[in-house]
Amino acid sequence: MSDVFKALADPTRRTILDELTERDGQTLFEICVRLSSNHGLGSSRQAISQHLDVLEAAGLVETRREGRYKFHHINVGPLEPIVERWLRPNGRSEQ
Repeated sequence: MSDVFKALADPTRRTILDELTERDGQTLFEICVRLSSNHGLGSSRQAISQHLDVLEAAGLVETRREGRYKFHHINVGPLEPIVERWLRPNGRSEQ
């Protein structure tokens, strides 16, 4: 769980997750373009790739390779323990 919190601590990584929520299955190039055009982030492809590695290590991003392209997909599964702990304590359902 600490990897999830570490991954979410960085605002650029949260923005990457926002972009994948809006449009899942993007390549590194597509993510870089969207971060630049939608958020004014001028990070290098290498920096974004490193952010994606952290997100992948935390389980928040999964990748799929097709030929030379690598597609990135958001995975919200690692967030479930957070939801269960603080948003639905003691098994209460949402109201």
